[in-house]
Amino acid sequence: MFSFKRAVRSPFLEAVVVDDAIPIDPAAVDLWFTDLHRRARWIIRPVLQFVFAILLHITWALKRLPLPQFSAHKFLQKQICFYCNYFVTPEANELILRHFTTESNILNFMQENMQPNDVTPLTLYPRTVDDMLRDTFVEHDQELFRMIRDLGPADRSSWPKAAKDLKWSLWRPMDIDESVRKRRWTQVLDFETAHALFMCLFCFLLTAEEYRDSINGFNLDQSIAIKIGEMIGDPTLVEYAYNKHPLYLVGPWNLGQRFLMHGFFTEYLHARLEQERAASEGASVK
Repeated sequence: MFSFKRAVRSPFLEAVVVDDAIPIDPAAVDLWFTDLHRRARWIIRPVLQFVFAILLHITWALKRLPLPQFSAHKFLQKQICFYCNYFVTPEANELILRHFTTESNILNFMQENMQPNDVTPLTLYPRTVDDMLRDTFVEHDQELFRMIRDLGPADRSSWPKAAKDLKWSLWRPMDIDESVRKRRWTQVLDFETAHALFMCLFCFLLTAEEYRDSINGFNLDQSIAIKIGEMIGDPTLVEYAYNKHPLYLVGPWNLGQRFLMHGFFTEYLHARLEQERAASEGASVK
């Protein structure tokens, strides 16, 4: 008989949970799998993804016409925070907030351990959904581009660095406010469904250039992985990056998967650096 009871993890998912070949915070894994098992995901998501995929490509085509460009960053953030507070699951909201911390920590790690060291570090560490009105998604993208640009070409002469020589003063612990976990009965949209909605808002409320840069920024994952891998002496880090080749500019096709893989990349790399930080602290004690 058909049942609406919460699904038990399949043998494959049970295997994935314990597979430690690629590092990741167990808390992030639990949030992801809990969100995957939302009933609405199997009913609402396919319909919304189909509708919004068509709408996204129409919007993308219209924005690229030789017409006056417009953007509305503040309105965009208000819309995102409204939907997150009232319609997106707490698990998905926590994953979104985690992404700010993981990417800010990764980029600040690069800032501390590369030359020049006078580049302004990132301060995007929202703890609640409403904090994203200030620490915005738009600024998140722009700060990534600024950091890569200002750090410039890497001086690899001292790489790989010994664990004791790595700097961690800008590294912050994961700090998500407990209020994010409170659930309203209307919060049924899983992470992927929410992204299908948000990507249309982004495309419409950013200029064509801003949106193009935003969806191509994922391809810097490969560059970040290569540099940090050489810095800490771990060439396997480049395997974490699904999005590659930043010189090749892409459009919104397959954006949902590319976005998810960018999120997994930052979680993987953040967890690997946490291992390195623990080793560095152990080395300094000795």
